[in-house]
Amino acid sequence: MSAPSLPDFPFDRKIPTGEDRERLVCRDCGFINYENPKVIVGAVCTWEDKFLLCKRAIPPRMGYWTMPAGYMELHETAEQGAAREAIEEANAHIAIDALLAVYSIPRISQVQLIYRAKLITPEFSPGPESLDVQLVRYDDIPWDSLAFPSVTWSLKHFKEVDGVSSFPPFQVPSGELDRLRESGSRKYDY
Repeated sequence: MSAPSLPDFPFDRKIPTGEDRERLVCRDCGFINYENPKVIVGAVCTWEDKFLLCKRAIPPRMGYWTMPAGYMELHETAEQGAAREAIEEANAHIAIDALLAVYSIPRISQVQLIYRAKLITPEFSPGPESLDVQLVRYDDIPWDSLAFPSVTWSLKHFKEVDGVSSFPPFQVPSGELDRLRESGSRKYDY
């Protein structure tokens, strides 16, 4: 059985008047379809001195460890999205404490909002997007098996402000995006 064909939409890729880059523009009515970055929300979650890690059950990087995080949904705040992701990936309920980091990653058109949070109870279990969920001490984090650079950055940034009540959000560490781009590695899709 073949997939149904999509209708031929009357869009052309061109630079609209007053713009500086190509956009999809409707030939019939002039509607401009703006393609914008995706917003990722997540949280470094702790219980006492341990970190909640989820082993991914889905691509990309299936089988690697991450923190609860994912795409923000329409009609929710970033904090609500981070709390929802903790439930979806780890059946964990969290209390968000502060915005830990804002990572802008242009190569993959993402803005990541990462929060610092505590588990409300030490009860958790794998959700449909996780193969396993564990609490691990900082020294036992499987650094070589983390799914994405932003997971590493977030865990290290968390450690830098552990016990600090007020701090500015972190950004991508200096030189990290250039280093990943220069390495030519598609390992992380960064």
